[in-house]
Amino acid sequence: MVGYDPEAKCVSKAEAAAAGSASGLVTRVLVSPLDVLKIRFQLQIEQLSSRNPTAKYHSILQAVQCIFREEGLTAFWKGHVPAQFLSIGFGAVQFMAFESLTELVHTATSFNTRDSFVHLVCGGLAACTATVAVQPVDTLRTRFAAQGEPKIYPNLRHAVVTMYQTEGPRTFYRGLTPTLVAIFPYAGLQFFFYNILQKFSKWVIPAEGKNGGNVKNLVCGSCAGVVSKTLTYPLDVVKKRLQVSGFEDARAAFGQVRTYGGLLDCMRQIMREEGPGGFFKGLSPSLLKAAFSTGLIFFWYELFCSFLCTLKSPESTRRKE
Repeated sequence: MVGYDPEAKCVSKAEAAAAGSASGLVTRVLVSPLDVLKIRFQLQIEQLSSRNPTAKYHSILQAVQCIFREEGLTAFWKGHVPAQFLSIGFGAVQFMAFESLTELVHTATSFNTRDSFVHLVCGGLAACTATVAVQPVDTLRTRFAAQGEPKIYPNLRHAVVTMYQTEGPRTFYRGLTPTLVAIFPYAGLQFFFYNILQKFSKWVIPAEGKNGGNVKNLVCGSCAGVVSKTLTYPLDVVKKRLQVSGFEDARAAFGQVRTYGGLLDCMRQIMREEGPGGFFKGLSPSLLKAAFSTGLIFFWYELFCSFLCTLKSPESTRRKE
């Protein structure tokens, strides 16, 4: 179902965008706590260890208890409004672009649109297109998830106005370079491994029921998310560090803060002060999030597309008549 298939195509580009938006919305609600944990870990300068007395967060369980005790249950959904705009917009643009690109490959080239490498390239390009479209919202989401109490930004409107007035319009695109560098292989590998795993599952289990197909989509998406996230994670850490530049006051309560002059300077400072392990801070909650979010994104997208196809089937039309 994911990608253009001339033999079984029954979802338009607009419907693909709608299915992508819906899948992003549902998934974001479920994985938001893991996203907050990941961002807190990524932004912490100190080593993530109980042996370091200056470190605020030591482990996933300790971080959950600490955030819940200090900020309450709603802290795990901090930045949820901009995050939802991010998920809905990203899902819509990504899947619509992916369907369009794979259709273009089918009509303009001799490549097979079901080929894994076609999905790798088209998935990466589709994600880059979606990233440019929603990067300002991603920056806002990171700021909200990163701030503690008392809040610097009480609401979304205040954040937008304050950031624009004090830091200028370019602040909404901080971290765009490492984001694009990371998102192409990350999203491309997601579609690549999802395609491979789907083919492998059909070979292993040639006959399956409808419910089995839904579970298969979830498992294949989860595995694809874990592999692609592990391979591209360091650039995600760099992106988050750059996105909170100029936001040092709100970060003071969490430990040390740093100012970075750009992508290369950020990478040099992390390597010098935190070592290679600094590029993998927050990997555990990030992998959990990647497994859940990627699995659920493909699961819900396939499910919504199947539902739309069912509504347009001749049997459904006859029942309505």
